[in-house]
Amino acid sequence: MSDERLAVETLDDRVVITLDRPATRNAIDAEMVAELHVVCDQVEKDPKPLLVTGGTEIFAGGADIGQLRERRNVDALAGVNSRVFDRIAALPMPTVAAVAGFALGGGAELAYACDFRIGTPSVRLGNPEGGLGILAAAGASWRLTELVGEPLAKEILLAGRTLNASEALDVRLLNEVVEPDDLLPTANRWIDRMLQNAPLALRMTKLALRMPRSAHPAFDNVAQAVLFETDEKHRRMTAFLDRKSSEALRLAAGRE
Repeated sequence: MSDERLAVETLDDRVVITLDRPATRNAIDAEMVAELHVVCDQVEKDPKPLLVTGGTEIFAGGADIGQLRERRNVDALAGVNSRVFDRIAALPMPTVAAVAGFALGGGAELAYACDFRIGTPSVRLGNPEGGLGILAAAGASWRLTELVGEPLAKEILLAGRTLNASEALDVRLLNEVVEPDDLLPTANRWIDRMLQNAPLALRMTKLALRMPRSAHPAFDNVAQAVLFETDEKHRRMTAFLDRKSSEALRLAAGRE
């Protein structure tokens, strides 16, 4: 439909979504949020890595200010944006944001919710919500502290600092910076790399990373117990041992 806010491509091993509101700098409105929930439904039922992008020029300039201006306390308490970003962060398989240009306000919070962020030299990340009389309530006020530490988070959230690509890379808010033509290929290579691991091991590891400290090591032991009983673990370890054995035989033959 012409009024859709997302372009969704479902592949055999991943889902790629492109924010598609170029006239508004990909502003995140209620309709886009609803479409993001639909994608989350899909990926929760059929777990695959998720790639989120706005294209090679801009990620998302923020939330839709026209809609935000009209929202009242009941809308804030409903957590319109925070609920969907939390849902993205909790998806069972890894998520990668391919970020170009501005990722501000809600756009930055969407990027923060992903597991990895690949950027271009034009990236500008920040949360200017205070200048609009509100706070960054869709994850930045706590997720950003976890990602970059409290001192820098305060600079961004209280002092209005915007990070360029080099600064974001230095603090690992961006995992890699590449030229625009390489943005999506690089983001897909990150997913390719992760998919070399066993899918269930990926899911268990991501879940372990989200567990509170008090849940460890008990959670790790239970997750490992599940993985120890899988055919995938046995197949992969057998293949590893077979390769080591073959290498040892070749080395021995070379010494004779």
